[in-house]
Amino acid sequence: MTVIVVLIIIIVLLAIIGAAMYNGLVRLNVRSDEAWSDITVQLKRRADLIPNLVNAVQGYASHEKQIFEDVAAARSAMLNAKGPADAAKAENQFQQTLKSLFAVAEAYPDLKASQNFQDLQAELTDTEDKIQAARRFYNGVVRDFNTKRKVFPTSVFANMLGFKADKEFFEVDAGEQAAIAEPPDVKF
Repeated sequence: MTVIVVLIIIIVLLAIIGAAMYNGLVRLNVRSDEAWSDITVQLKRRADLIPNLVNAVQGYASHEKQIFEDVAAARSAMLNAKGPADAAKAENQFQQTLKSLFAVAEAYPDLKASQNFQDLQAELTDTEDKIQAARRFYNGVVRDFNTKRKVFPTSVFANMLGFKADKEFFEVDAGEQAAIAEPPDVKF
């Protein structure tokens, strides 16, 4: 009789531990999906601002057709990106085209002085800050999920519970890493 009670207690404890591991993995999985959704919302917000910015610049620099086409293509690639790796690649392309767009804007003092253009730049800056915060949050949740999936005893059961792969971090691509590695050139 004592052996049966001990076995029942062990089975109940194992069930509780298994449920806690599963629930922890599910919780982190859902949080990572939510965090990724936050990134896509901010990217969409930025993509929605871009046509307004392009229209503002186009009024002053209508002959810069190639830049506007590049911005449109980069925006499309960003909106169609699937997953962190595709989004990071599209993000890099988009950043490069935005730099080109702002370089064109630098050549037009009237445009730089335009309140509409300044408001769009301020909104874009605010959105960029929100995107960075969303990325940091996403990467933090991915780190927690991947760690939980790999630590003992969860690592023993994670595959059986349906959590077979780590989540992808949102990382800077190789082209941007080279730019980050160089010290900034500051001139006064």
